[in-house]
Amino acid sequence: MKRTDINIRDPFVLPHEGKYYLYGTRSETCWGPADGFDCYISDDLENWDGPIEIFHRPEGFWADRAYWAPECVAYRGAFYLVTTLGAEDRKKGIYALKASSPTGPFEPYGERLTPEDWSCIDGTLCMEDGTPYLVFSHSFEDDPRGDMCAVPLKDDLSAAAGGCVKLFSAGEAPWAKPVPFAKAEFGMDGDVYFTDGPCVIKLPDGTLRMTWSSWGTNGYAVGVAMSETGKLAGPWKQLETPLYPENGGHGMIFYDKSGQMYFTLHTPNDKYLERPVFLKAKADAGTLVLEW
Repeated sequence: MKRTDINIRDPFVLPHEGKYYLYGTRSETCWGPADGFDCYISDDLENWDGPIEIFHRPEGFWADRAYWAPECVAYRGAFYLVTTLGAEDRKKGIYALKASSPTGPFEPYGERLTPEDWSCIDGTLCMEDGTPYLVFSHSFEDDPRGDMCAVPLKDDLSAAAGGCVKLFSAGEAPWAKPVPFAKAEFGMDGDVYFTDGPCVIKLPDGTLRMTWSSWGTNGYAVGVAMSETGKLAGPWKQLETPLYPENGGHGMIFYDKSGQMYFTLHTPNDKYLERPVFLKAKADAGTLVLEW
């Protein structure tokens, strides 16, 4: 199938052994009952095989909704799918699934990676000084500032290995705006911001950047934050101009076989119409630039 035939949100690409593996949130089950994740495989980023179901909810498994934003990483001879999971009787959180292949089958692994009493979404893994960290969104249901946070993980990715640290809040970004439907959809008064879709990337010049999504002037958008110390703890400075200004979000950076940097995200941000796009990207003057 062609890329334009794939209806997913939150695309994530794992280049592995000459192929590209694409993961994402199923559009049709994003906002209701959900039971699995898929993978698509390509040699050229245009023609894809799939969907291949890589995880299906086992009988009696507690999570039955919010199967969101799966990210697959190769780590120490195995593959880990870091993803949001939820249920009516508990807050959304970040969990890991494990497999011996990028196409699964994946099985539940380890403990919940984010605090039990926090509502958390969209986890991504990064390494710093040999320690794995999970960067994630502490969702607006708990705090309307919309915080981006990080927590160190055990070496085998089975559980958190320390406390959570706030990196920044959405309202610190000049381009981020309160969501206009907070009262109508969530019953929340006042200014409500959200963060989601973090991707932490070290640029060729050694500087540390993060792409992340929030609500902008014209809807769902992606911005860039820069760590002023080059470390995950920051402080993080928000760049004024969004990277992708409207009707698309939850992106990530990857490199193709030739070393070309790409940014992928879903657009439009409309139910049943979301498609992954792949835009060439480059580092320029300390930030990221997309080639349209």
